[in-house]
Amino acid sequence: LFVDSIESFDENGCVCTRTFTEEDFFFKGHFPEYPVVPGVILIETMAQGGGAALSYQHKFGEGSLFFLATVDKVKFRHQVRPGDTVRMEVTNLRVSASMVKQSGKAFVGDTLCAEAEWMCLVGSADKAK
Repeated sequence: LFVDSIESFDENGCVCTRTFTEEDFFFKGHFPEYPVVPGVILIETMAQGGGAALSYQHKFGEGSLFFLATVDKVKFRHQVRPGDTVRMEVTNLRVSASMVKQSGKAFVGDTLCAEAEWMCLVGSADKAK
């Protein structure tokens, strides 16, 4: 997971963190001379944080998986570099037995780096095969 810790959560959302390090695999190609966290990784990090918090709250059955289905309203506002700790503030917009719609903002310190909305379909590994 791209989530180091879940700082807080409730039925409305969560706050999670992730510290990116020089050892993260994607920095080797993005970009070797000036490493920057790829935007798709920031989106995935927010979505994983939101899904992890819901799983931690036992909102879904054990072994449930979250399949990213849509991503909307994405804005990248500031670069995230190795050594940065990203704080993700995720809001639950809609949660049902088969679908989760969330929005999130990713910050380094007080600087907004990325924001997006996404929807995940909820399933199990057995059904996904």
